[in-house]
Amino acid sequence: MQELSLGQIKAAAERIRPYITRTPVARSSTLSQRLGTNVYLKLEIFQKTGAFKVRGALNKMLRLPKGSRVVAVSGGNHGQAVAYVGSVLGLETRVIMPRDTPENYLNATRGYGGELVLVENHTEGFARAAASVKEGWIMAHPFDDLDIIAGQGTVGLEMVADVPELTDVIVSVGGGGLMSGVAVAVKESKPGARVWGVETEGAHCMSLALKAGHPVTLEKMTSVARTLGAPSASEFTLGVAQKYLDGLEVVSDAEAISAVKFLLERAKVLTEPAASCTLAAAERLKPRLTKDGHLVLVLCGGNLSVRELASWA
Repeated sequence: MQELSLGQIKAAAERIRPYITRTPVARSSTLSQRLGTNVYLKLEIFQKTGAFKVRGALNKMLRLPKGSRVVAVSGGNHGQAVAYVGSVLGLETRVIMPRDTPENYLNATRGYGGELVLVENHTEGFARAAASVKEGWIMAHPFDDLDIIAGQGTVGLEMVADVPELTDVIVSVGGGGLMSGVAVAVKESKPGARVWGVETEGAHCMSLALKAGHPVTLEKMTSVARTLGAPSASEFTLGVAQKYLDGLEVVSDAEAISAVKFLLERAKVLTEPAASCTLAAAERLKPRLTKDGHLVLVLCGGNLSVRELASWA
């Protein structure tokens, strides 16, 4: 089985540094008081394209030969990232998305110059991507690619640098790419730190995989947290979860939406449910947090449409 090292993540950080935004980590007095510990927000919502995904796409695509054509399957953020990086590096990109992907994701992907292909679901999407690979396209898998995961892991390096006293991290889990990169970066830098994962009900493929001991495919993704909507974890990301995660919380859509509203009203940041679910998990983990602890919530993306936000009001 392949392994991801801290050295690979550090190399990725150097590679992508000229292209990314070094997003801030901000302490939240409101959340610190609410949760009874020192709480910080890793504001990856301010990353280029509005989510962490550009880090992995850059680390992958910067290593490809000139003239490469890149294909990606995505529920939103990964596709935007691949299209954006393609526009920066001058690479042709094809992004395959489900038809029910929110319009703001589709418009952004088109705006970055990617060829957009709409399909019924992720299963069909990966089949179409496999056909493209046979035609000479290079697959940028959203979470089962070491270059992609190493790029996502740079989020973890920045958190360790900005909060050296860090004791806990809560990170969202879709297919597990971000979780894997962050977990390796944090645990290998600070072995005593705890890394907690969080999923939403209806997008909980990693929870099912951990219980089964092998990847499990969701029949249908039903959560509002669409960007957590991987059909299954990979063998690699499952292995990282088994080795590094201190726990995995599965929260409801209602909890994630409530956290979106709280973060907007009190922290003045707009997140997707796929990011706000970290706060929902922190509420559940409150009994395990300590007064002198230092908890970082990874707010991994903020590409929420005004229409969807208004529908929850």
